[in-house]
Amino acid sequence: MDALNQGIQYMQEQKYEEAAQSFTQAIEENPEDPLGYVNFGNLLLHMNDLERAERFFQKAIEKDPETATAHYGLGNVYYEQQKYEQAQEPFQQAIKQGLEESDAYYMLGLSFLYQEQFKLAMPYLQRAAELSPEDADVHFQYGLCLAQVGLLDEATQTFHHVLELNDQHSDAHYNLGVSHLFKEEPYKALEHFDKAIEIQSDHMLAMHAKGQVEEMLNSNKENE
Repeated sequence: MDALNQGIQYMQEQKYEEAAQSFTQAIEENPEDPLGYVNFGNLLLHMNDLERAERFFQKAIEKDPETATAHYGLGNVYYEQQKYEQAQEPFQQAIKQGLEESDAYYMLGLSFLYQEQFKLAMPYLQRAAELSPEDADVHFQYGLCLAQVGLLDEATQTFHHVLELNDQHSDAHYNLGVSHLFKEEPYKALEHFDKAIEIQSDHMLAMHAKGQVEEMLNSNKENE
């Protein structure tokens, strides 16, 4: 087994010191191969050494600007530092260079989402959901984005799909409750708030929303 693959195996086994030694050897043996730098960058990113990880991904891009995984890694470095605007360009480059994977679209979509640029986020989160039909979290974020742009029926449908994938997803129940409130269906909203609290007893948003709905319903009864 060559040094690069040996390093990847060590990393999977959580033998990080050995992985670092193998990646160093791979770079020394093939200094023009960007993959040695990418994998060392991934290791450093995993260890939260973001400053050094950035340097390794940049080095990989210098060696070959078409290395999609180097751009993706660089995007993750900026994303982890909540530099969402800075993360956009490398994620876009990763996709442009052929990284047709759900994670790339998902991270780019989240980078826009966390800047509240919901219309820009939506097509990327939609593509991520298409590429990961079984990933509840990807579909949940897509549902949030749909809700933010006012597509409530589509958002509701997506949150129901999240619950098909994971019936213990408390945030999906909470957001379904909010959707029903917008549709003026308070009793259906309460069902989902109750379910969110049943799954996660400290779900503050669901508890607050439930209290407000119950107060409103009690007030309506008193005024009848």
